[in-house]
Amino acid sequence: MEINEQELMYKFQMFEQQIRSLQQQLQAVEEAILDISKLNLEMDDLIGKKDSEIFAPIGRGIYAKAKLMSEELLVDIGNKNFVKKTIPETKEIIQNQIKKLEALKEELNLGLENINQELTKTFEESQKEHPHNHLECNCGEDCKCNEECDECECKK
Repeated sequence: MEINEQELMYKFQMFEQQIRSLQQQLQAVEEAILDISKLNLEMDDLIGKKDSEIFAPIGRGIYAKAKLMSEELLVDIGNKNFVKKTIPETKEIIQNQIKKLEALKEELNLGLENINQELTKTFEESQKEHPHNHLECNCGEDCKCNEECDECECKK
C-alpha cells in the first residue's frame, strides 16, 4: 500500500492537530490539579478558626472580610445543589477530585504516547516506500543522492 506525499502530509497535519489538542487538555488538567491542590491545603487554614475574620473570595481577585461563623461548609455537589460538609469531609471530596484529574492526566499522556507511536510508524512506513536517500553530490543543489535518482537536478 503506497502512501503518496499529499496523503502523508495530511496524516502528519492530523497528528500535529491531535497532539496540540491533547497538550492543551493536559495543560488544563494540570492547572486544575494545581488549583484544587491549593484549595485542599487552604482547607487546613480554616480548622479551628471559627469566629475568626477571614478574607472570602466574592469574585475574580476580589475578597471581602468575613467572619467564619462555623466550620461547616456548603459544598456544591453539582447542578447548584449544596450540602453541608465538615472540613475533613470537604477535603476528602477534593482529594477524590484530584484522583480523577490525575487519572485523566494519565489517559491524556497515554493518548499522546499512542499518537507518537502512530506518527513514528507512519514515518517509518513512508521511509520504506520511498527509500530515496540523499548524500552530497556537488551538483550545487541541496542534494544528497547515493543512488540513481530522477527526483533531483543532478541526475546522478
